[in-house]
Amino acid sequence: MNLISKTKRKASPSPGIKKGRFVADVKKDLSLYIMFIPFLLHLLIFTYKPMYGIIIAFKDFNAYQGIWGSEWVGLEHFKTFVSGAYFGRTLKNTFLLGIYNLLFSFPAPILLAILLNEVRTKKLKSFFQTATFLPHFISTVVICGITVNLLAPSGVVNNLIEALGGERIYFMTKPEWFRTIYIGTGIWAACGYSSIIYLSALSGIDPSLYEACVIDGGNKFRQIIHITLPGILPTIIIKLILSVGGMFSVGYEKIILLYQPVTYETADVISTYMYRLGMSEGKYDFATAVGLFNSLVALVFVLATNIISKRVTETSLW
Repeated sequence: MNLISKTKRKASPSPGIKKGRFVADVKKDLSLYIMFIPFLLHLLIFTYKPMYGIIIAFKDFNAYQGIWGSEWVGLEHFKTFVSGAYFGRTLKNTFLLGIYNLLFSFPAPILLAILLNEVRTKKLKSFFQTATFLPHFISTVVICGITVNLLAPSGVVNNLIEALGGERIYFMTKPEWFRTIYIGTGIWAACGYSSIIYLSALSGIDPSLYEACVIDGGNKFRQIIHITLPGILPTIIIKLILSVGGMFSVGYEKIILLYQPVTYETADVISTYMYRLGMSEGKYDFATAVGLFNSLVALVFVLATNIISKRVTETSLW
């Protein structure tokens, strides 16, 4: 027993040896570490340093007294938000938009990547890739402007509806249409760019697997079901976990550009409510508390999804 323990102690490297190896590794890849420094500084300055501002959520913030000089109120702002009139509406709209994003926006780039992968003509494939990637480089403001113009009472869509014998619809003032418009424009703008990562995953699948499937009598549908989807499943799982984490981080920029007071019923989410409180009404402490609540809920969803994924598919973020 003593001999075994002595052998283990001899086998484990000493702290000095570990330090020497670390220094050697740094010297070996010194150029890479130097290139990493700007990104590390950016992360520390613009991501971690501002985090101390979260303290505002627990204080009755006064700009003249500063963060540390303001009175401590604890969880008062959180209680006010949870018991407020807009809590149920904003939470429901945020959750529903997140769910619809997962149901419709998440599978869209996967389907597009599979379809693009099946195009054999190089020029045609390049054309479709370029056509679907371009909307990503159009700013949100321009996308919302195009959407408003197309769906205006005198816009192209309503002209087409009237030409087909229907009645004009005031899309932008109808609460029941807002979620469809939001999800539809999101798919159009991001689907092509999001498919890049799946196209990369598809390129790593061994072509001999498809050849074996063809020999066994498998058609295109069976090849996709039994080879393509299992081949990119780890990528899909990782993207799904990240998407679940982003469910409660619904982009308020596009919503603010598209919604109106008459559509608040279905369009007002936690982030837009937080924006109105902070920027329009100057309630920075209350808005910070709402934002922190939103982030904590998103964190819980990410952790839960990661645990479930690890148990079911053995694929996870950590």
